[in-house]
Amino acid sequence: MTASIPRVVVVTRQTELAALLARHGTREQARFFLSTRGRAIEDLEAAEAVFKVALGSVTAAIPTEWRRVRVDRGDLDRFLFEPDDVIVAVGQDGLVANVAKYLTGQLVIGCNPDASRYEGILVRHAAAEMRKLVPAAVAGEVAAEERTMVEAVLDDGLRLLALNEVFVGHQSHQSARYSVGVADLRERQSSSGVVITTGTGATGWGRSIALERHSDLALPQPAEPALAFFVREAWPSVSTGATLTEGRLESNAALTISSEMNEGGVVFGDGIEADRLEFGWGRRLEVRVAPERLRLAA
Repeated sequence: MTASIPRVVVVTRQTELAALLARHGTREQARFFLSTRGRAIEDLEAAEAVFKVALGSVTAAIPTEWRRVRVDRGDLDRFLFEPDDVIVAVGQDGLVANVAKYLTGQLVIGCNPDASRYEGILVRHAAAEMRKLVPAAVAGEVAAEERTMVEAVLDDGLRLLALNEVFVGHQSHQSARYSVGVADLRERQSSSGVVITTGTGATGWGRSIALERHSDLALPQPAEPALAFFVREAWPSVSTGATLTEGRLESNAALTISSEMNEGGVVFGDGIEADRLEFGWGRRLEVRVAPERLRLAA
């Protein structure tokens, strides 16, 4: 009987004020710390108040007879989602990317708690919309837009999934050494790493790289089953090249990368370095369009 009761999972992350108080212990110590950096704690308190109002609106939108769970971003890797969950991500756009990798087709509603602070590319709905949107989502009456995701798979089967992009390189600022290939092309390289972006990520890091290098590469659209890759600052030398530095990966293509790093090689997604794959010497990686797709409330 319980299983038929809808469940809404509200995903949040620690606010800046909460993180500051956890680090400094008291408001006065936090206030002093901020003042040394030209900031006022009142600004953080105002943002906290706006967030709490938005979170209250989301909570009030969930009927009392339904099940509800609130999950912090830091606990997502230990949380068990149910197939029929409706997820409401309350926060900045990156929070949607953080939760996407743990889902298997559940609908995500992005709720923007403060339009003056967050762009709302993925958290596109105001808190005031939740009262109608949440019940409609549970009833299957909300249009969903499907967004392409990217997967990185090591030769031992370990796998990483991301919504925006995958980064392959060295964990420090030193050069990453590897060989990279796509189709019949292959090249040994020394660079600042490789970024493989989806259409969603192409509005962020991927777009930044493309603009900086004045690239003519057609970046994929969010729903398009394609990726783009960029090699950052490839260094040409007697043993390494700098010609295979960007390109598109269609749905049936993979970028293969073989590590030549004795230590420090890593693979991570969506900027979360703590959740990474180790990429030491001789390891082989394939990066391609993932079979999973994010279902985002339109």
